[in-house]
Amino acid sequence: MSQNYFNDYILRIMNNIFIFAILAVSYNLINGVTGQLSLEPNGFVAVGAYITSIMLLSPEAKLDMYQLADPHALVLWMSSSFIPALLASGVCAALLALLLSFPVFRVRGDYLAIVTLGFGFIIKILAVNNPQITNGAIGLNEIPQITNIYWSGIIALAATILILQIVYSKFGRAMKAVRDDEDAAIAMGIDTFRIKTCAFTTSAFLEGIGGGLLAALLTTISPDLFDFMLTFQLLIIIVLGGLGSTSGAILGAIIVIGGGEWLRFLDQPLSFFGQDLGTYPGLRMVIFSVILLILMLFAREGIMGKKELWELFRRRRS
Repeated sequence: MSQNYFNDYILRIMNNIFIFAILAVSYNLINGVTGQLSLEPNGFVAVGAYITSIMLLSPEAKLDMYQLADPHALVLWMSSSFIPALLASGVCAALLALLLSFPVFRVRGDYLAIVTLGFGFIIKILAVNNPQITNGAIGLNEIPQITNIYWSGIIALAATILILQIVYSKFGRAMKAVRDDEDAAIAMGIDTFRIKTCAFTTSAFLEGIGGGLLAALLTTISPDLFDFMLTFQLLIIIVLGGLGSTSGAILGAIIVIGGGEWLRFLDQPLSFFGQDLGTYPGLRMVIFSVILLILMLFAREGIMGKKELWELFRRRRS
């Protein structure tokens, strides 16, 4: 029994790492590669999670679950299997990003961060105030648990390959040019709005799929799950790994998600050579924060900087 529980626990952590790796590499495309400080991934993840959940739930389950208002006719009509639900989640998030790109990319820098942060809050508020679609603050539960290590792992691999194909293409070089000096990129004839929109919609597409995977893993979602702390966690991951580095984003997801779980023993009763040291709730996060501070002090540009893991191996061989 304990062995099975241990295996399930490890698999759960690996699922979380794969899902956050998907979110991290996609968020890194707009924030690290293109250099646009967007603070809205929580909104796109929420869209993906709700779309997938609604499509996986049966009409009967929705009628029984929705308590604050009767479900909308469109909600009752939406139903599909897992893969079409994930694709619909990604497409809906990408279309939303495409619409938002017109007002969002009229500003730069800190103003861009404020505008995208506002849209993230708006999406959460809409989820709370439209109970006929999202069941309001109660959220959705009894979602079929379909996400497993195979689905999350394969999609994480596909997302990483897609991001790397973009980064090493002419669009990726244009994104890096926008990041390094947008005015110079404009002078060289680069359509910066098109490049930023491409990065924004691609990032949102993968974040929507990641949100769907997360919903089908947790089996229950609510608006509180998609507040700014989710964006802040993703920001920590990509900054720790190195802004602009896809392999760094994956490494950051492993450290933040896996490391946080590995330190969970610090929240349990502690003993040293048989001496009871007591229990210190929250000690895990204190130690984890100190570790992050030390890492950032010795790696100012993140663990990988703007380099990829294989590029470092090539340099060492040469």
